[in-house]
Amino acid sequence: MAQRTTDGSLFASRRSWLAGTAALGLVMVSGCGRGDDKAAAPEAEIPAPQGPPEGSLEWAVAGPWRSVSDRARDADRHPMETLRFFGLQPAMTVVDFWPGSGWYTEILAPYLAEGRGTYVAAGFQTGPLTDPAQSALMAAFEQRFTADKDLYGEIVLSAFGPTSGPVAEAGTADMVLFMRFIHAWMAAGIAEKAFADAFAALRPGGILGIEQHRLAPDKDQDPAAASGYVQEAFVKQLAAEAGFVFVAASEINANPDDDTDHPFGVETLAPLRLTAPRGEPADPEFDRTEYDAIGESDRMTLKFRKPE
Repeated sequence: MAQRTTDGSLFASRRSWLAGTAALGLVMVSGCGRGDDKAAAPEAEIPAPQGPPEGSLEWAVAGPWRSVSDRARDADRHPMETLRFFGLQPAMTVVDFWPGSGWYTEILAPYLAEGRGTYVAAGFQTGPLTDPAQSALMAAFEQRFTADKDLYGEIVLSAFGPTSGPVAEAGTADMVLFMRFIHAWMAAGIAEKAFADAFAALRPGGILGIEQHRLAPDKDQDPAAASGYVQEAFVKQLAAEAGFVFVAASEINANPDDDTDHPFGVETLAPLRLTAPRGEPADPEFDRTEYDAIGESDRMTLKFRKPE
């Protein structure tokens, strides 16, 4: 684990060095002309610890346990700025709806574990009709994030889906996160349920943070959001209908180069980079040049509050 450091410790090390230097000067002056006296050696300067303080959000984002490919996406996903915009604090109880493979989990779980907070992963609701790919993803997620309790803490596993119960005990969560899955819930007809379940889980004054692929307001909203893009006004409407109060919007995750018009929807772009419709073999002749130049999608970043 990284060594803790504060500005105070660095100041103390400099003060010790100056004190040692002053003591050396006094010995040399008092011993002048006395060959039997030896000057005292100055104290060695203590090097400042490297890296951000352990337990800080900077520490979690820079964590060496994160894969190189995941950290490479920070430039597009802005995890530090996004979580700070939402108001994340280390002792919070945070419910993360559909964490997927755990891109945000590997940041949130260590941060909350160090701060004595709680991370709740509300994954796919599994059952007899669950997509095998989703089941495999959930199994891999559970194996990865429950095996190393020293790093990730005691992760609470929950579920969200068409017939799922509460994602957490009512009124206990400080923050709920919807990170780029509202379009999938629209396709499954459970978007309203997601907002209602989040509202129930949050304490009064709790925060709902949303990051979602954004459809331009002059384009028609597909009720099933097949492209993966959703209008910002529609998301605000869903939140308001569930009882949330809008707090603020940020352009942290905006991408003006994304016109949202792609042959395979948002999945044409990184990180999936499809070259054929989902479920079909990749097309080696598909020219990805213009789509790779875009980067990741244009996304809204919205903050809502459950009324006191």
